[in-house]
Amino acid sequence: MSTLYTEQDRNVRRTWLLMATFVVVIAALGWFIGYYYNNSSILVFALIFALIMNVTSYWYSDKISLALSGAKPITREENIELFRIVENLSITSGLPMPRLYVIDDPAPNAFATGRDKEHAAVAVTSGLLGMMDKNELSGVLAHELSHIGNRDILLSTVVVVLVGFIAILANIFTRGLWFGGGRRRSNDSEGGGQLGNILAIVGIVFVVLSPVIAQLIQLAISRKREFLADAGGALLTRYPEGLASALAKISSFSSPMKSANNATAHLYISSPFGAKAASGISKLFMTHPPTEERIAALRGMNV
Repeated sequence: MSTLYTEQDRNVRRTWLLMATFVVVIAALGWFIGYYYNNSSILVFALIFALIMNVTSYWYSDKISLALSGAKPITREENIELFRIVENLSITSGLPMPRLYVIDDPAPNAFATGRDKEHAAVAVTSGLLGMMDKNELSGVLAHELSHIGNRDILLSTVVVVLVGFIAILANIFTRGLWFGGGRRRSNDSEGGGQLGNILAIVGIVFVVLSPVIAQLIQLAISRKREFLADAGGALLTRYPEGLASALAKISSFSSPMKSANNATAHLYISSPFGAKAASGISKLFMTHPPTEERIAALRGMNV
């Protein structure tokens, strides 16, 4: 039977494997566009530009996420119970006390953000505070602290930037096709025209589909992160049932959050768009794993 430790190790390996796949997709995309336009500098430009975007997002991701969600800072005097729970969990996990925010929304939810553990923030909705008992609230907050400890927030920011960058590259290329972009024809005079044409067709299909592939990888990474944070949260509290019960309550609330948007949806502990049944291929596009699977995993683990 799996333990919290083996589950964490397994999900960490899967996450980095998916990230490596992202790098391959970007490299392949940049190389093909460079080949198509007979300009080898495009690959270098693509990788450099991606690095610049990552560095920029590294410094401002927390401010952007909090602003988009409508989160407001909260003082210790306004909710001493919340502060005490987070303080105790922070001490247990060896993390600095994060900044705390509250989102005025009846939908129960929470997320963590920040570039590292020294600049982290945790935001919870007013609905979460009103719906959860102490054990359940502790489970949710432990889940978010696990995201901070695992550096999941930085990882998710990089993934979001890469997805956006892939979409931009694909869009530029497809627009070039519509307006008669000049494909290299040097192979035609070298007797390799047929191979060049085949490569071009395969490459065009890859470029057109790359935004979809990138989004699927992004969602897969997000889902793996949630399983890992669930395991880490249960380890912190030593009471997996608290988080399992909290997830059951959150999933029973069907209305979406007022500030729900696709840019930050993957950051939350549960989808901000409300409980929606998904099956078949629609599961591929979910930002979070099915709640039933998360609850079953928590209740099947040994602490």
